[in-house]
Amino acid sequence: MKIKFTHILLLLIALIIGLSSCQKQSVSKSSTSTQTFSSSAVTSAGAIAVSLASGSTDTVYVVGCYGRHDKTDSVAFSALPSAIGTYLTANYSGYTFKKAYAITDSVKTVVNYIVLIKYNSAYVGLKFTADGTFVSVLEQRAKPDLKGQGWHHGGPFDNRDGKHRDTVAISALPTAVTTYFKTNYPTDTLLHASVTPDTTYVLISKNNGLFATAIKANGTFVKRVQVDKHIGKHTAMAEAALPAAITTYLTTTYPGYVFDKAFSYSQGGTLKGYAVSITSNSTKYVIVFDASGTFVKAFAVH
Repeated sequence: MKIKFTHILLLLIALIIGLSSCQKQSVSKSSTSTQTFSSSAVTSAGAIAVSLASGSTDTVYVVGCYGRHDKTDSVAFSALPSAIGTYLTANYSGYTFKKAYAITDSVKTVVNYIVLIKYNSAYVGLKFTADGTFVSVLEQRAKPDLKGQGWHHGGPFDNRDGKHRDTVAISALPTAVTTYFKTNYPTDTLLHASVTPDTTYVLISKNNGLFATAIKANGTFVKRVQVDKHIGKHTAMAEAALPAAITTYLTTTYPGYVFDKAFSYSQGGTLKGYAVSITSNSTKYVIVFDASGTFVKAFAVH
């Protein structure tokens, strides 16, 4: 009996060590993925590196910038189509221009422009056509995630796991934020709140229309936009309940986006449209659609 018990005990110890080894291998695979990174991953992802701080190494890439046989050439802001500057001023007020690239095909014809800006301390990469028409906000990825799903737990884009960790209960808002909001917008009804990486709170409220207001944790006002002017009923809705046209637009225009909240609005029982709050990389947007799911307007809130 003692021999059998000893054998069983040894087997159990071996099993525990084996499981521990498997767990360590799993962790090390994630943490050392940068060691297996190759330049071919950059090309296959159509990626351009973004240096997050002066003197730092490139740790983030904007992806989907170019095709396999395209070329990239740096261009000055003054060389860009005027439509690009107009778009940036209208949609990213206060932005700082960082870099721009002309994307040329095999016969050296410009097919796209890639523009990198800094907006509210976060980098935004945008793609435009050769004539300056906006195409999309480019997804960003960390170097180890250029291949695969585009994020890993604990990484800079960990919120892509869909767990909505940036959602904040209205009752849990900092006192300074609540005080500022109630003092300045006493007739607004708060519907939803979320927080950005730089601890700015984005509040969605209604008051003869839908509003998005950004306030820092210490109560400092940042921005307020009127999303719509509809005097009617605003109803929260799930992402899965949105029209297919909206989902397609968001996936195409904001690849890698994270859904935050959506509202439908109606007047007299008639559906008028939708407002969808998302995060694209590190920027909060509210996108407006009409009743058919056709894009109307986008607001970069913070």
